[in-house]
Amino acid sequence: MAVPAEQIDREVDQRLRKLSRTVRMDGFRPGKVPLKIVAQHYGPQVRSEVIGDAVQKAFSAVVQEQKLKVAGYPRIERKEGGDEKQLTFSATFEIYPEVKLGDLSAVKIQRPSHAVDDADVDRTIEILRKQRVSWEAAGRASQPGDRVTVDFTGRMDGNEFPGGKGSAMAVVIGEGRVLPDFEAGLTGVSAGEQKIFPVAFPADYPGKEIAGKSASFEVSVQKVEAPKLPAVDAEFAKSLGVTDGDIVKMREEVKANVEREVKKRVEGEVKQKVMQALIDSATLELPKSLVEIELQRVMQQARADLEARGVKLERLPVNPEALEAQARRRVTLGLILGELVKSHELGAKPEQVRALVTEHAQTYEQPFEVVRWVYSEPQRLNEFEGLAVESNVVNWVLEHAKVEDKAISFDELMGAAK
Repeated sequence: MAVPAEQIDREVDQRLRKLSRTVRMDGFRPGKVPLKIVAQHYGPQVRSEVIGDAVQKAFSAVVQEQKLKVAGYPRIERKEGGDEKQLTFSATFEIYPEVKLGDLSAVKIQRPSHAVDDADVDRTIEILRKQRVSWEAAGRASQPGDRVTVDFTGRMDGNEFPGGKGSAMAVVIGEGRVLPDFEAGLTGVSAGEQKIFPVAFPADYPGKEIAGKSASFEVSVQKVEAPKLPAVDAEFAKSLGVTDGDIVKMREEVKANVEREVKKRVEGEVKQKVMQALIDSATLELPKSLVEIELQRVMQQARADLEARGVKLERLPVNPEALEAQARRRVTLGLILGELVKSHELGAKPEQVRALVTEHAQTYEQPFEVVRWVYSEPQRLNEFEGLAVESNVVNWVLEHAKVEDKAISFDELMGAAK
């Protein structure tokens, strides 16, 4: 690329003259600073800006003229020597690759299916009851399912260790939220009892100082409480949002929610299989610049997630190598989906987006307000437009691939999506 030196000089002079009318400098009134002094102070900066703008304009013109699709950011370098009447530059950059999609007619995709029945509704209601459990004094020794509240002190070789002491800690026996040996030691204890028992820490325990070692724990049992599940009655129905307490209506709403969740899980698993089929069948060369840009985005998101969980990044730094595969996958899918949308007109239609937003809003108490909230923010709406595009691509692939429907159990489906 070449930029006339005379054009650069002329633009620099114009900008400096404009700047001299507003610049403030000690010893001069505003707007009265001599042009020569303004040029001495600001000339190099202004010249650099002018050259940058001119080169960017020239680069954009060449790209547009030759219909190039630039990927990432170009590396622009000044070429030394040459004609004094013009400044010459070279631009090195990657372009978007040609995406070749394979033959999807030979691809087999297994689609799970499940018809929600009364047993699924009963199981879900039991889960809802457990979420609303209350506790009452057991009046007996603890057993699985009970909640035991204890003060405890752990020792290794007779000495206390960091993190090995606590008070009023509640443990539900059988939930598996504490070490197996600790849970076993709390089984069969009564309120007011003192007990000492050994606990073995696994080799992969997060605390390196005690991983793979054993400790002796002394516990003082404050309370042993038995769970009390709420009855499935009008009050229970009201707690689930059925204002009139109608049990039949409650079951209908629970079933509708379960059906929504089943549909979501099926669609999620099918989408995952479709996207992998597209990656496996497509041929393309990934631009390194796009992978690097996406890697930075993935790393930023990972840092934000860790910080939101209270993890200090200096203790657990984000490793770029661990996230590179994820970045490459995202770039690959982005290029493939872009090609499919363009080649087969699979863009999001307004009515599709509206249907997705409306369906999402049904899980809230005031659906209309949620719909209005989504449409008030372009960024939120873009997420649903992206979902609509993905749905169009999935449907297109399913039309061209070999799809086998397979009935599976409720538990299998829920587990498959975890």
